[in-house]
Amino acid sequence: MIEYESLADSNKQFMQELEAAATNVIRSGWYVLGHEVAEFEKEFATWVGSRHCIGVANGLDALILSIEALMLAKGSEIIVASNTYIATILAIIRAGHNPVLVEPDPATFNIDPLKIKSAITASTRAICVTHLFGKTCRMDAICAIANEHGLKLIEDCAQSHGAKLAGRMTGTFGDAGCFSFYPTKNLGALGDAGAVVTDDDEIADRLRHLRNYGSKQKYVNKYAGVNSRLDEIQAALLRVKLRHLDKMTEHKRTLAQTYFENLPPWLTLPRQKEDEYDVFHIFGVRYEERDRLKSWLLEQGVKTEIHYPIPPHRQQAMQGILQGDHPIADMLHETELSLPISFGHTLNDIEQISSIIKKF
Repeated sequence: MIEYESLADSNKQFMQELEAAATNVIRSGWYVLGHEVAEFEKEFATWVGSRHCIGVANGLDALILSIEALMLAKGSEIIVASNTYIATILAIIRAGHNPVLVEPDPATFNIDPLKIKSAITASTRAICVTHLFGKTCRMDAICAIANEHGLKLIEDCAQSHGAKLAGRMTGTFGDAGCFSFYPTKNLGALGDAGAVVTDDDEIADRLRHLRNYGSKQKYVNKYAGVNSRLDEIQAALLRVKLRHLDKMTEHKRTLAQTYFENLPPWLTLPRQKEDEYDVFHIFGVRYEERDRLKSWLLEQGVKTEIHYPIPPHRQQAMQGILQGDHPIADMLHETELSLPISFGHTLNDIEQISSIIKKF
């Protein structure tokens, strides 16, 4: 059986470093907002190319707190992709604003810049893009729209650690770039963790307050904040894996290229473009009889996933909140199939999966 992903396999070659890092934190006696968090924030900011990095408890909090730090008028409209993972939409709602769905480009799964302008109203205050599956959105066009209309720009980079457009990393285009380090991410912790990067000094300062009860000085609360602090042990583990992230990314890109060279033409494959550096968090293909293909692959010993089986506007929790029909999102959610592509997989695994798919 070829697993969709085995975190044990992906992490095993770092085990000694991870165990040593965790042990050092335990022995230090300092477990919250200490040396490891401060060092990870410096290292990750440098790696991304941002002035500031603020560690938080998870990716959802990164989004919520970033939107709050923009200080938008409550009830503002924020444009977001209709096929994004629901966390992006939940963050807008939790921050007190109204999500406005815009359809994606079916070739990329990312929000279609050509459809953004028609969704802008007098109440629109921001655009929140999600770089899905490890491919950057077309930030050249989106930044131009945001600048033209005076809109704030938040990037959901939960799936795009290291993805680039024309050599520039995701997270550095907008007012804030929000990262999740959930264990399955390209840069994954061994638990929940997240961070925000920004070049804006004021946003960074608000975020450092907001994540810690609204306080940077003990018992002095400037804002009504929350408890959302990156854990010291997770920060130490992320520092270990950050040192290997470029190697992990290149491995996944090599696996992806093997798919491109070997998969049959009746599958719709991810789009490749010269100025887009994809990191392939997910290798999502499309096929009209997706469910039948998925079941057949499982019978042949290949586990796959669907990202995602239910679009946000059809979730029970979103009834009465998300408006309109979104046929492109429906189509993508009905036809997408995610093939195995993790640091724990080998070239032989990918060649074997491709060979099996050809026989379908």
